[in-house]
Amino acid sequence: MIELGNYNTLEILRDTSVGLFLGDEEGNDVLLPNKYVPEIYEIGDKLTVFCYLDFEERPVVTSLTPYVIRNKFQLLKVVEVNNVGAFLDWGLEKHLLVPFREQRIRMQEGQWYVVYCYLDEKSFRLVGSNKLDKFLDNEELTVEVNDEVDLIVTRQSDLGWDVIINDKHKGLVYTNEVFKRMAVGDNLKGFIKHIRPDNKIDISLQAIGYESVEPAANTIYKILQKEGGYLGLHDKSSPEEISAKLQMSKKIFKKSIGTLYRDRKITIKPDGIYLV
Repeated sequence: MIELGNYNTLEILRDTSVGLFLGDEEGNDVLLPNKYVPEIYEIGDKLTVFCYLDFEERPVVTSLTPYVIRNKFQLLKVVEVNNVGAFLDWGLEKHLLVPFREQRIRMQEGQWYVVYCYLDEKSFRLVGSNKLDKFLDNEELTVEVNDEVDLIVTRQSDLGWDVIINDKHKGLVYTNEVFKRMAVGDNLKGFIKHIRPDNKIDISLQAIGYESVEPAANTIYKILQKEGGYLGLHDKSSPEEISAKLQMSKKIFKKSIGTLYRDRKITIKPDGIYLV
């Protein structure tokens, strides 16, 4: 079966005036237009291509790389809005439609939004949706506390930043635990900090407990080397100063310099820390 909205590895069946026809093991075939045909090929070769609908709603394949594939989330830019909905640039000739009914807020041309790409079963078209929560499931969780996870930042709220966890679950990074610049669409690594009784998930951008100390200590050590062996931060430095310089909390900073001191890599003085 040739899967719409995804990559397919297909065999070259025949050469025609409009392009190559590629097929799968089940006897299905699809056109690779001339503009995407490789310079060198032979009948029987296999190509990995992306399948979507062309401007006449016919399945075709392309060698172009889309920014998002079916059943995935991605940050995309709106290039046009008309009476049907918003059209987003996803790296292909034909733009990805987000119908008005799938917009959490009315989309505007030139703005960027995180969307979910899926196959609409009624129209059999690939469309996008900005109503992300309906594609996320916190009923049956596949993560545990302390797990390292992949995150996509979706929006900022009064509490912090909403994130998508492993393309499956919804989570939250609290504002007071963010020590670096964040923006909608960022792809980050994070850690499961806490799972509440209602399955809401709190995320930390740093490893939990002492697991975070070693990488943070390495970060401080590298910055010391880069700064000529001196860093003007110490126990009395404010959390804001530490966050601005190192993108970590004061608690982690103190644990990390304690580790470096015990390893005899630094000395700690009233005006800052020095490489040994």
